[in-house]
Amino acid sequence: MNEIELSAGVLQYVDSGDGPVVVLLHGLLMDASLWDGVISDLRSDHRCIAPTLPFGAHRRRMNDGADLSLRGIADLVLEFLERLDLQDVVLVGNDTGGAVAQLVLGAEPKRVAKAVLASCEAFDNLPPGLTGRVLALSGRLSPRLFGAFMQQMRLKAVRRSPLAFGTLTKRGDATTAQWIRPLLEQPELRAETVRMLRAVFADQDLLTEAAADLRRFDRPALVVWAADDRVMPTEHGRRLAELLPQATFVEVPDSYTLIPLDQPGEFAGLIRALCASAGR
Repeated sequence: MNEIELSAGVLQYVDSGDGPVVVLLHGLLMDASLWDGVISDLRSDHRCIAPTLPFGAHRRRMNDGADLSLRGIADLVLEFLERLDLQDVVLVGNDTGGAVAQLVLGAEPKRVAKAVLASCEAFDNLPPGLTGRVLALSGRLSPRLFGAFMQQMRLKAVRRSPLAFGTLTKRGDATTAQWIRPLLEQPELRAETVRMLRAVFADQDLLTEAAADLRRFDRPALVVWAADDRVMPTEHGRRLAELLPQATFVEVPDSYTLIPLDQPGEFAGLIRALCASAGR
């Protein structure tokens, strides 16, 4: 893991391979390992950078007072791109990482040349599905009770239930089991995660209001949706593709929301094709 100190705190990130730069953003209670399969495929001819955002599975506590709302995390991503001096980036976001990517694109980022939004929160789908609603409710608990609640996630039956990751991935339980370890092992992260969840879900109109800004991103884009998604409505994917002036909509079969876990090879192929396409 590489580390960089930003205004909000220290961010850990994976940086692997050489070639066109692909920056990959994950969702809530996940870390950069969401992208391991995709990076394994792409790194032979692309530089893959995957930060672990402060979304609850991170291991380095952020600074006191850091803005952990979705807009705050989007600003953190923009700062990350600038500090690493990344140019002509292909920005990829899945799950809540896709929501963050939408806010980044709406800010008219000069360093982003192309974008991929994959099965993510959009419009009024915040919190998304039963899993999202459970997370939003858990964020109302005290840090102590939140920690007790998270202890249940040690059990595979709980992780695979619709209350947790069961409707997000068909075949990624080994990875999801690792994501919850920081919260179980580091009590100091629990208060921060509770604060983050409250901030993320505080403005449920945020993505609806931000959608109009996507029209300003006039560079090549791809909207990738899981054909079997049970959390993110397919219609939202089609609407996102209509808003982005140069977007194409693609469905990936045999996958739930977390396409990088369920279909990493196909997802990597779609990113590779976008990177090779014409256009800045």
